[in-house]
Amino acid sequence: MQVTMQVTMQVTMQVEKLVFVLIGEMGRSELQELLSIKNRDYFRIDYLNPAINQGYVELTIPDKPNSQNQKYRLTAKGIALKDVLSKVKE
Repeated sequence: MQVTMQVTMQVTMQVEKLVFVLIGEMGRSELQELLSIKNRDYFRIDYLNPAINQGYVELTIPDKPNSQNQKYRLTAKGIALKDVLSKVKE
């Protein structure tokens, strides 16, 4: 329980929400829709960039970050966080 609290306290609620809804490979607009976020910049700055910078989410086309075909997926670290979050919500 203590480890769970330490992990979740180091991650913002926005990153937690993103990690929790991300399944497989998903595009930006799909993620925004699941999170009910209309503003693209707000989503990118407060959700997506922190999740990527902290190593929870990765790009499927890292060489072309602005590609219209870009999708996102959880890293091993992101999957571990999602497991912790799932146990907390039970």
